[in-house]
Amino acid sequence: MYFHRSITLFVFFLFSCFQVYSQDSLAYEVQRQRVNELLDQRSARFGQFNQSLEARTGIFGLKTKKDMQASIDILREIVQTDNHIFKETKVLLDYKDMEKTFISYQAEENKDRINGYVNTISKLQKHQESQTLQIEELENQSSRYLTLLIFCLILVIILTVLLYKLKFRSKTKGIQ
Repeated sequence: MYFHRSITLFVFFLFSCFQVYSQDSLAYEVQRQRVNELLDQRSARFGQFNQSLEARTGIFGLKTKKDMQASIDILREIVQTDNHIFKETKVLLDYKDMEKTFISYQAEENKDRINGYVNTISKLQKHQESQTLQIEELENQSSRYLTLLIFCLILVIILTVLLYKLKFRSKTKGIQ
């Protein structure tokens, strides 16, 4: 009975850990999605940069100052996006480190709890074994007492019958 209760508590504990882990995992996934969106933005801007390099709006198909400035502006946006990607990637790595720390902490805590459960179960098993031995000893003692009681009852019955016969004989001898 105690064993089933401890297993139920253990399963409940595991489900609660999975819920906390899934929330952290959700935050990690959201952050990873942000980084992927930034990478997509960078790829799009790099495509714009390639187009701006090919743009020649000047006379005779030459590059103008405006064309070069557009290319430089796009490069600045790419650098800013790269910086933003680095920051968000660092946050992503921090999530991973935090997740590893949390998992190791949870593993240690679970290990301690499992050891506690194992110790409790072994104590309960030892207690149950000692109680089983006590029950067997009491049953043996009870059977000895029952045997002694039956023996005493038989002895009392035999003595009663003998006394009754002796009285009956003495009355019949006295009548004759």
